[in-house]
Amino acid sequence: MKQAATKNDTTSNSLLSIRIIKLATCPTCSGKATLTYHLGCTTDNAIYFRVYSNSGGGFFSPEWIKLADIQAALAKAPQPITSYALTNLFKGKSVNTPGFLMATLKQEGLVKLLEGKIRGYELIAPSLFMLEVNKLVASDIDLKLEPVVTIKKSATTLSPKKAKSA
Repeated sequence: MKQAATKNDTTSNSLLSIRIIKLATCPTCSGKATLTYHLGCTTDNAIYFRVYSNSGGGFFSPEWIKLADIQAALAKAPQPITSYALTNLFKGKSVNTPGFLMATLKQEGLVKLLEGKIRGYELIAPSLFMLEVNKLVASDIDLKLEPVVTIKKSATTLSPKKAKSA
């Protein structure tokens, strides 16, 4: 009997203690903005990704997502792989987040764009990525970050015109 799909256990990860081992940037899949993302690890050496900032105007969810969950979602996805395969990994706060995560995976060499496709990707063996990440996990790297200050855009307020007196 097939079980209903459930969200991964990393979506409620606010209590996880994650050591940031890499801070990097990459273009979005469209190339219109630049993303800053983090790689992190837990005390049991589980690897996590998160999108941290976006130079463009698109909203995203900054939650940590376990690499094992990402790999499982991509392995089950129909070919060619699109960012839609990552949708169930998120709480549904933003439809941009799966695409942004796909851009980070491309940057890290875990997927590559198929020739002649705009949004179709294929998996790449993670051996080179894991070599780099395992070195970072084994190191004492623990990047501390300043909180991101967000500036909310608002409409300018215009003062009402003075009424002409009769």
